[in-house]
Amino acid sequence: MKFTHSWRRYRKTILALFFCSALTSVQAVDFMSVSDVETGMEGIAKTVIVGDTISTFDVKVLGVMKDKGPSGHLILAKFSGPVMEQTGGIAHGMSGSPVYINGKLVGAVAYGWGFADGTIGMITPIEDMVKLWNIPYEKNLTNIWSDQQLIPMKTPLMAYGFDRTSMDYFKSKLPQYNYETYDTASSSGDDIAKPLVDGGSVAALLVDGDLKLGAIGTVTYVDGNQIVAFGHPFLKHGSANYFMHNANIFTVVKSYESAFKLGSMGSEIGTVTEDRGAGIAGVSGVISSGIPMRFNLIDLDMGRDTVSNVKVIEDKEMTPTLAATSLYNMLNKTLDRSGSGTATISYTITPRNKNLKSLTRTNMFYSSDSISEKTVDEFYNVIDVLMNNRFIDYEITDIQVKTKVTQDKKTAKLIDATASSTIVSPGDTIVIDVVLEPYRGDKIVKEIFFTVPKDKPLGTYTLEVRGGGEIPLPYVLEKQKYNLTDEVIRRLKVYKDFDDLFDELQKTDTNNQIVVEFLEDGISLVNEESSTKAVKKAKLRDVEEKPSPEGIKKKKSTDDIGDGKDDDKKKEKTAVDIEYIVQGDGQFTIQVMDPRKRDKVLEKREKEAKAKAKMEHKLELEKLEHSKDSEKVSGSKNKQDVAK
Repeated sequence: MKFTHSWRRYRKTILALFFCSALTSVQAVDFMSVSDVETGMEGIAKTVIVGDTISTFDVKVLGVMKDKGPSGHLILAKFSGPVMEQTGGIAHGMSGSPVYINGKLVGAVAYGWGFADGTIGMITPIEDMVKLWNIPYEKNLTNIWSDQQLIPMKTPLMAYGFDRTSMDYFKSKLPQYNYETYDTASSSGDDIAKPLVDGGSVAALLVDGDLKLGAIGTVTYVDGNQIVAFGHPFLKHGSANYFMHNANIFTVVKSYESAFKLGSMGSEIGTVTEDRGAGIAGVSGVISSGIPMRFNLIDLDMGRDTVSNVKVIEDKEMTPTLAATSLYNMLNKTLDRSGSGTATISYTITPRNKNLKSLTRTNMFYSSDSISEKTVDEFYNVIDVLMNNRFIDYEITDIQVKTKVTQDKKTAKLIDATASSTIVSPGDTIVIDVVLEPYRGDKIVKEIFFTVPKDKPLGTYTLEVRGGGEIPLPYVLEKQKYNLTDEVIRRLKVYKDFDDLFDELQKTDTNNQIVVEFLEDGISLVNEESSTKAVKKAKLRDVEEKPSPEGIKKKKSTDDIGDGKDDDKKKEKTAVDIEYIVQGDGQFTIQVMDPRKRDKVLEKREKEAKAKAKMEHKLELEKLEHSKDSEKVSGSKNKQDVAK
């Protein structure tokens, strides 16, 4: 059984329908209220040190800390016994360990105390944790975390299948969480679903499948198919949709800072539904679909063709990073190298709402440093924009990615261009021959046909010829002139609706295109040439790599915008795909005239050109005759000399 995050509207019904006795252990335990806890009380706590065997350690209450926790009171306690001696104190991953006094459940080990040894910590009351099962709890999140000395028992992320560079990329995208990540392995029993029990291990995953990324903690309390764990927030995302798994503990790893449990993330058994100040809550037997992702990655140099599958949680803040990190990691594995290369990436993002369109896009990238990271940058940005747009909730149900990578440098500089005419009328077609010089290759010529819009007002315009990933040089200079930072440009960018935003995402120029377009009025760097010249050459600018300030060049749209909307508006642009990443740009000055005036001007220019050609021909003949006369004079003089 699967569900999406919209299931929360029907939570109470679902919890009743999906009661799964095979995966849960029903327990009836009395609770001890924090108001009944007194200094000096003693009890025990349960946790797993190795495998899935539950061990116990001693607990002694030192006092109650009023309103010190993110959900209310905390119980200050001292922990002791052989387990504490073995681990050196409370270890990361023990968070959630249930504490019992006089046989009653008091709460979960959750916090440490700054500047103290690892045997002193705080307990989150169970009465605050079970509130996570009730939706109204969300309205009670008013308590502000205020004591900097209280340190949550961290839940380090266990990473299965991820390499170190991918984890560095992951942390760079989400620095606010200050993650600690540790590589882990799988266990022989990971595919066996086991019921969760108080004091047992549980994992909350952000990524599942061929890769796994998540936190391991301890179950505090199980009631039917409902559980609470950790005793403190994991990410504090409120209503959540994490993948809930069994966990198997390999060992407790000691370190100078703090010990932590190292374990595997086993079989998926349910969903974590809440992540708040008092801990996490979940339900067994209901599996979250998340966002499935399929990668087909090809290394053209080595002949490798790999397919892998993962699913990531659906979360507006984290999904873009999780998706990009997973792709980044799989690229690293397929290439089995780092460094330069050229990649072609195609991806399709499918929305859950069938009335919305899927986004499909193909682009080429080159990097001299890290082709894996360069390849995923746009992919990350597109997912981020879709999920966090201000217009609609674009829920993603599936992502498909195909990438081909080679170590070859597949770039070409735009070094020259000629236009068939720079005197035109609305509706005319200009033929532009673009000369490209591939990296360490022979020059090639691409013929581009650009049609002047029929509704183009008469006047003088700048026609830009550029690589699809380049910003026209006039715009770059305008940006510098007015000190327009990328942040300012982003704020100036306004979309009228989601269709407008979606259209730009899908149809934004790609790096392997030659683009011909009219620039906005008043911006031109063209050096004017003789007015009698019928064909002009573009003034070209080689640009290795310019940052792309979003929205600096918003023009009228190329193809139809939206579903039949604004059909009369066409982009004053032509884009042609080629097999190289195109670098460089240049401009023509184009005069758009009434057809009669155009014809007269062209006729006049043609006559002037013919007259000029005739004059040049006459001058050449005169020069030739003069040369012959000079030869005759020279010949006569030589004969006279011989006669003498």
